[in-house]
Amino acid sequence: MKVQSTFIISALSIAWGVCASAAEDEFVSPMIELFEAGVLCAQEGGRVRLAPDTLAGTTHVVEEAPQFVSTERLVPGVLGIGFGVRSGLASDLGQDGVLMTVTHPPFEGSGATQQSFTTVVGSRDVPNITFYQFDYGYELALGAWTMSATYGGITLYETTFHVVPPSALPELAGVCGYLDLIG
Repeated sequence: MKVQSTFIISALSIAWGVCASAAEDEFVSPMIELFEAGVLCAQEGGRVRLAPDTLAGTTHVVEEAPQFVSTERLVPGVLGIGFGVRSGLASDLGQDGVLMTVTHPPFEGSGATQQSFTTVVGSRDVPNITFYQFDYGYELALGAWTMSATYGGITLYETTFHVVPPSALPELAGVCGYLDLIG
């Protein structure tokens, strides 16, 4: 009897911990059918779109959605590494004009802690990816980075990544071949 109750308590504790962890770092609206988050490598090509509420003033739009090299929320602070969300609404149509707000630790020099730009959440059959990529040394701010997608004041999803020193994740830091760009 003691073994059984210990097992049940342990299972409940583990389940509660998983739920608390997911609830603490992530929210996904029932309107979202597909939600995947992770770490990715920089992409060549694409186009640049104006994004006045970002420090750089632009965002990079890729034609081909990159694959995640990790689905963890730990990100090595290395130039060329990115992190983000592949998402699709629970409908046949996607939604443009979605506000992506990225909140992060203060950037060295500017002290900026938030940037925002518009993006697209795809459909169930044609999802879209929105990501943040480290292009400049000042962006390598260690700590919690939260990506929040809203439309018309309704949160579609929110997730938090944790940027850590490259030495904390040496294999992931080198997976894209950008380790020589460590800032």
